Amino acid sequence: MEPVARNGVSKPRLVFWEMTTGCNLRCIHCRASATELMSPNDLTTAESLKIVDQLAIYAPFILVLSGGEPLWRRDVFQIARHAVSKGIRVALASNGTLIDETMAERIKESGIVRVAISLDGADRHTHDAFRGHDGAFDAAIRGIRRLQDVGLSTQINTTVSRHNAHQIPEVLELAKKLKVDAFHLFLLVPVGCGLTIAEDQSVSASDAEDILNWFYDRSLDCGMELKATCAPQYYRITRQRRAEARRNGVAVPALPGSHGHAEMNQMTRGCLAASGVCFVSHRGIVQPCGYLPLEAGDLRKEDFREVWANSPLFQKMRNLELLEGKCGCCEFMQVCMGCRARAFGVTGNFLAEEPYCVYEPKRTAREAFQ
Repeated sequence: MEPVARNGVSKPRLVFWEMTTGCNLRCIHCRASATELMSPNDLTTAESLKIVDQLAIYAPFILVLSGGEPLWRRDVFQIARHAVSKGIRVALASNGTLIDETMAERIKESGIVRVAISLDGADRHTHDAFRGHDGAFDAAIRGIRRLQDVGLSTQINTTVSRHNAHQIPEVLELAKKLKVDAFHLFLLVPVGCGLTIAEDQSVSASDAEDILNWFYDRSLDCGMELKATCAPQYYRITRQRRAEARRNGVAVPALPGSHGHAEMNQMTRGCLAASGVCFVSHRGIVQPCGYLPLEAGDLRKEDFREVWANSPLFQKMRNLELLEGKCGCCEFMQVCMGCRARAFGVTGNFLAEEPYCVYEPKRTAREAFQ
């Protein structure tokens, strides 16, 4: 269950904040369509601190500073410290290439509690080709080790596409070897640069099903925190697999803990966009998530609380009766919802059925809400 505010609207559990679109890499799947230059439209330091103050009424929750590359901003640590002072737990999502000993110390001193580093291949060639920069793989590995040297919690994020799907078991083994605290798997969402490669790079629905079933098995035996993101069908698979085990008289083990950061891996439901999660762009635009480019509000003109509680877009997304296609009648609707961003990217309709799900519901649309 998501924490509920007094007005009946669930509080945000995760807010992702795109600090800038500036970045030193050119990833082929980038949501932000990053460039080397910081945008003149980036929020100023003063505007950013004001937004932190607005977010703070919902503390505690997790604020993830992302980009582009968030370390491209010189004031990122000032913003992080201000958020921490307001009772917000702050994490950082980085490509890792800019993290040396000094940078790792600055990250720790700012109060950031976890850093997620993106690795999109198990070897140099695969990762560097995806990231558009030779040496990115080795630099990311060094960054992880420097963060661990100063005692920070580390996480590996991997975006799954056709170029690396066969390597996911190897990436997991690498994560274990590096002794990171968590491994988060992301299914490619066709948006930004990813929109132009969706047909070529997205794994098929059947392959996604196989990967997520494998991922569930590893969640039981690998000994580290695993989480599937942009893959709401994983929550349907999890419940199916655990129900099947109980029917067969097999003990259902508890899912592994997350090394002191359990709130970062809560098993709630699949798509939390607009209900437990939202995204703030580098221009202050609030979106349901970073992969669904629809505007819920503008924090240069509106207060975050007003946007979160009363945005017509958010209210529409919270109404499960509006879901269409097989998502609208699926018995796993409450735990999955389908990926609204993927539905939008493929069909132009964020209420359409999840296009990369093989499951066929066992009830009709009429039965769903009787």
